[in-house]
Amino acid sequence: MKPYDDIIKNMREEKICVIVPTYNNAGTIIEILERILLYSSDVIVIDDGSTDNTETLLKSAMLPIMLISHQYNQGKGIALRDGLIEAKEYGYRYAITIDSDGQHYPEDIPLFLDAITKNPDTLIVGNRNLKNENLSSGSSFANKFSNFWFMIQTGLNLPDTQTGYRLYPLSMMRGLNYITSRYEAELELLVFSAWHGIKLQPLDIRVYYPPSGERISHFRPVSDFARISILNIVLCFLAVVYGLPMRIIRRLIG
Repeated sequence: MKPYDDIIKNMREEKICVIVPTYNNAGTIIEILERILLYSSDVIVIDDGSTDNTETLLKSAMLPIMLISHQYNQGKGIALRDGLIEAKEYGYRYAITIDSDGQHYPEDIPLFLDAITKNPDTLIVGNRNLKNENLSSGSSFANKFSNFWFMIQTGLNLPDTQTGYRLYPLSMMRGLNYITSRYEAELELLVFSAWHGIKLQPLDIRVYYPPSGERISHFRPVSDFARISILNIVLCFLAVVYGLPMRIIRRLIG
């Protein structure tokens, strides 16, 4: 038996797949997938209209993955939506989402497996070390900003609402067709999950922040931050007319 065969077996028994959205990550995607495949034989990759040779690499590598290719870039939210819907249709119970730029460690997948085994039907949210010396001040502020509004909208505290390394309980997820197209979709998924009574649990994970000169990011500080700000305004309104009543109803019937 290979060293990680027992983990692959347990992942299959728990019906867990791994979803990897990617856009112009030709320099890292194959290595990341090879590391993921040590722990999971059920991997869905969404190439979100890459303009480099990402798609060519994915097809020529002959890796045992399911590949969804977008003809043009539609945004990380759409890539996540398509991956999560595909996973539900294939009958998976859970999906781990992981970025393809090398910041997340596939070696932490067993941590998610262990966490969901102990806490079924929970949304496990990766918790990064936000004191890393290579983390930009803008990223740190954005996370604190997001954490604050998440608490206002849900009444819950999470240490890291910005990470994309998560495990979603697919059977309990609702409204996937209505999430927005870009990075703010990950905040939406957390807020909607909290409103619908899905338990959220942080999980300490490792993260690699390359020096600024080596960092590849598709986050657009001005436009994406503006979109997140607008989303928070909308979510605060919905929290009053929908989220809060849902929380009250659950307490009354719970």
